[in-house]
Amino acid sequence: MPRTPDQVADVAAQAAPYLESWLEHQRRRMRVPGVQAAVRVGDRVVLDTALGLADETTGEELTTGHLFRIASHSKTFTATAVLQLVEEGRMRLDDPIGQWVPALAEGAPAVAAVTVRELLGHQAGIVRDGGDNDFWQLLHPFPDEQGLLATATAGDALTFGRNEHFKYSNVGYSLLGLAIEAVTGTRYAEHLRHAVIDRLGLADTGPEWAPARAAEYAAGHTALLDGEVTRLRIPHVDTRAMAAATGFYSTARDLTTYGAAHFTGDGTLLSDAAKRLLRRPESEVRAHGTEPRHYGLGFDLDTVGERRLVGHSGGYPGHITRTWFDPDAQVVVSVLTNCVDGPADVLARGLLALLDLALAAPERAEAAPERAETAPDPADPARFTGRWASLWGVLDVALLGGRLVLLHPSLPTPAEDWLELTVEDGSTLRQEAAAGFGSPGEAVEYTWGPDGTATEVRFGGLTTWPVDAFLARRAGQVAGLPR
Repeated sequence: MPRTPDQVADVAAQAAPYLESWLEHQRRRMRVPGVQAAVRVGDRVVLDTALGLADETTGEELTTGHLFRIASHSKTFTATAVLQLVEEGRMRLDDPIGQWVPALAEGAPAVAAVTVRELLGHQAGIVRDGGDNDFWQLLHPFPDEQGLLATATAGDALTFGRNEHFKYSNVGYSLLGLAIEAVTGTRYAEHLRHAVIDRLGLADTGPEWAPARAAEYAAGHTALLDGEVTRLRIPHVDTRAMAAATGFYSTARDLTTYGAAHFTGDGTLLSDAAKRLLRRPESEVRAHGTEPRHYGLGFDLDTVGERRLVGHSGGYPGHITRTWFDPDAQVVVSVLTNCVDGPADVLARGLLALLDLALAAPERAEAAPERAETAPDPADPARFTGRWASLWGVLDVALLGGRLVLLHPSLPTPAEDWLELTVEDGSTLRQEAAAGFGSPGEAVEYTWGPDGTATEVRFGGLTTWPVDAFLARRAGQVAGLPR
């Protein structure tokens, strides 16, 4: 029988300490300055964490309240606002954009003819950012409305024919922002606050850079290129007329609240019919024989295992972000990173995979009363959990879904290589009998110190130590010196 959201939330809450531990291991391993992450199941936030630094240049620690530029997440807010106007009968998906942005009809009739639907699904064929988009590396300001219209009416504004290819376009979404202003008679930022942000009570979300809150933003950082070890701080700037495509800021927790408003059955922002339209595959993204990806109306789509995921990524100079949600199972994961090479999508997918591993644990039948009276009490499984290191890296013993599992936390997909562990006695676990290149079927033996913590663990005969203890002994070990 499928679990209810409350039951899933209970499993996720039990797994949350390990999810956080895995995130921190990945952050340190990939030298990411800071990671902010949240997981929501139903109406419960089961993880809300901030790891590392908000600013490497000052050493300021990252908190769950720091604001991140979530960039192309903005497209989901814009698409939501458009569908609200469609449901209200104030706009149609098949309206030509020139109906709402008359300057296009005067300067570029072919661009004016593309529809709202085509813009939402990136099927309009419009140029991505324009012939000079060095504003993305802060060489000059983002375009204002006049600059945006100049790009949209240039001779090369249409790269492809309408509905010829999926053609991701920030210019196209920026035009949708102008259309929202024309329909509502208010500025884009004002309307989005009223229609989405305030309706959900998102106190830490906004449609554009807010200078008054400058001290609350996590700093952006450059990528580590060609062996670099030091990152530089990247300043925040206003995205001006491109806010509808890339201007928003938020926190991981706020983004899980926003994602939850797109769950099936939640009518706070849109009807279920409108939400189905947003997440229906509108575009196929396929090139060079790869497996196809799909995009809806303003939302990225993917299928992982049995989960049909909906969400978006964001890439702003210095911040890389990702939010995924499962609208039917009512799960949202959001991961925000503060560097140009931040692995936000990898981390978000890893969290989902670990959660699914916990949910896949079989239910354990309780021991019969008569057997419980004669059998010794088993050791507490939680006692065996931890991270252990050897010359060959690290191994984790984690409690997920009530069962012990052996994991390789350095893998970006940690749930792809794991073994279940069973307790044999107070110092021994047994790896499950399964095909594998490690030591399946063999023992895991613990040596306990006077304080009750493990000082050594042997996995199939290979000795490992707590990470700090191994690092303290590693130099002598590899040099063959006495230990």
